[in-house]
Amino acid sequence: MEESKVIVHGFWASAYVYRVIWALKLKGVKYDYIEEDFSNKSQSLLEYNPVHKKVPVLVHRGRPVVESSVILEYIEETWSDDPLTSLLPSDAYERSVARFWIDFGQQVSRTLFAFFLSSDENKETTSKKARETLEIIQEQALGGKKFFGGNRLGLVDLSYGWLAHWLEPIQELVNVKVLEPNTLPTLYRWTIDFKHEPVIKDNLPDSKALLEHTTRQRKKFTSPPKNN
Repeated sequence: MEESKVIVHGFWASAYVYRVIWALKLKGVKYDYIEEDFSNKSQSLLEYNPVHKKVPVLVHRGRPVVESSVILEYIEETWSDDPLTSLLPSDAYERSVARFWIDFGQQVSRTLFAFFLSSDENKETTSKKARETLEIIQEQALGGKKFFGGNRLGLVDLSYGWLAHWLEPIQELVNVKVLEPNTLPTLYRWTIDFKHEPVIKDNLPDSKALLEHTTRQRKKFTSPPKNN
């Protein structure tokens, strides 16, 4: 029915958008996808997300849900009939642990964004902090498990999924490897297992195009401001 239609407003290179796509695919939810042009944002996007004016936006029953972490929770709670597609543990304590690591992802993003913007002068410092943060994820969150929640994908995996694909072009541009099999073997193995999952493997941006996009973004953020 039209009233229950699901629409995703996204951008092809956004890891935040792919989190939403992965979750919907894992739940078996059909949706329509609208690609947004950031230089000419659609009127629908501006109406659905008037505060941040960003993607992703999930529209369900004509109502918008914004911010990827909020959308993931909405998807989990809305399509919860089948326990086999649950993306959070059934146990209340385990759910709280999962939510902690999802929230910790914001700190991870800030640390790795600083690494992304590294200059020759601070590269050693930012890469050291990046490795230390990734080590926390490996030792404290992932442990010896295949995925963060056990043997199948969950919301924590989707939240950190960008490390498996989007970190590659960042490391190439900075010319420093912070996630390697010899230093972070368990987390590195997770990135391989994650990308081998059919839902993930079939829904990733092209690596070459992503590198080109990431190169433009780094230039944009690191270039000195133009004088008026």
